[in-house]
Amino acid sequence: MHGLNVDRFISRREGDWRELDDLLRSRPDRRRGRRRRRDAESVLRLGALYRGAAADLALARRGHPGDPLVARLESLVARARQAVYAEEPRRGSLRTFFGRTYWVRVRERPGPLLLAIALLLGPALLAGAWAMNDLGAAIGLVPGEFRGAVQPVGDTGMTASQTAGFSSAVMTNNVQVTFLSFAAGILCGLGTAAVVAYNGATLGAVAGGAITNGNGAEFAEFVTAHGVIELSCIVVAAAAGMRMGYALVAPGPRTRLLALAEEARSSIVIVLGTIPWVILAGIIEGFVTRAGFGLVPGIVLGVGVGALYWGLVLVRGRPRTPGAPQPAQAQPQPSPVTAAPAPSR
Repeated sequence: MHGLNVDRFISRREGDWRELDDLLRSRPDRRRGRRRRRDAESVLRLGALYRGAAADLALARRGHPGDPLVARLESLVARARQAVYAEEPRRGSLRTFFGRTYWVRVRERPGPLLLAIALLLGPALLAGAWAMNDLGAAIGLVPGEFRGAVQPVGDTGMTASQTAGFSSAVMTNNVQVTFLSFAAGILCGLGTAAVVAYNGATLGAVAGGAITNGNGAEFAEFVTAHGVIELSCIVVAAAAGMRMGYALVAPGPRTRLLALAEEARSSIVIVLGTIPWVILAGIIEGFVTRAGFGLVPGIVLGVGVGALYWGLVLVRGRPRTPGAPQPAQAQPQPSPVTAAPAPSR
């Protein structure tokens, strides 16, 4: 669909998509053991419309990967495939979700992801520079529970009680921010942007103040081990929130409510898949950070876990080659309808 106007493409293909959706809504009812078979004509029509929608999805992904139309077609094609191949729920669905689907969802919209990273790191760098040059003015950005990290305590750095309380406060704050940054996306994405930018500024001010007062090493030791993956979770959840916000601002041919519902499904997948990584950060904070293994092991662990996470995003989230199955969908078996090709990535 390179060079093809999206609105013209939608107007030309909308009829078939609506017909396919209508067929899916009237699919056989299997509840309570009842199975009504489709007539032969509707089965053949369903297969043809499914193949057409799969081809449309491939075109949309190549030509306009960030357009809300892609999410709409993904949902439609996934439902149609289920009907065409009469797939039953798979026992390995959780493994598929955590092994492939989650990473695809994180990677598929790089725009919101990069924006979330910029909203976190940009204010952090600015606030850090401000704190290092004028800590007295910048200290107003630092919440009370983080003030211990920026107070001068002599040559020994932070005391044991300060470091324990500080690392716990950082983790609690980051977990809250992770979910708040997603939920705030309902405010057309502006709420998410404000939450992430404010917390980036807070992080920068604390880091700058700690460095200025000689606590830089302690700050790095008690933040890096679990902080890298926590910040990654914040960024990913924020990107999911902004995707919902964008669906409200630019719903395309859909109603805003429909656009929000369709985008929310993919965004919630991202949040659910991020929860185990938030738990991992808590485990690291509880059993590694507080054990006081030292600065170098903390940095190695933190950077290593962060590299593992983003490596999985790059590798497991890579688009499928043409003909490969969709994430979270079983490999279809040949059907009497037709060997319909899987939507290409």
